[in-house]
Amino acid sequence: MNSSVQRLEATGVALRDALTKQDWAAIGELDLQCRMAVDAAMADGIQDEELLRNSMQQLLSLYRELVTVCQTEQQRLANELVQLNHSHQGAKVYQLFG
Repeated sequence: MNSSVQRLEATGVALRDALTKQDWAAIGELDLQCRMAVDAAMADGIQDEELLRNSMQQLLSLYRELVTVCQTEQQRLANELVQLNHSHQGAKVYQLFG
């Protein structure tokens, strides 16, 4: 197996693990590493194109999942901020009349 493909797979495994843990800092770092691994794999003259294609498809699937999880987390945080804002406004009204 080509070292570029191995690097792609290893980075994908680490990215999936970080996603499972929702370790956003690690995901950011691993995203950069994945991009570099993809660039390296595309630049290498990999003879086993089927292996590279499979690795890229797995990575694409992982990124689709990652986007979905990020969107869900973004919505959760937005809702939390709205709730916090409402609470803050309620506290201001209470202070005015208290």
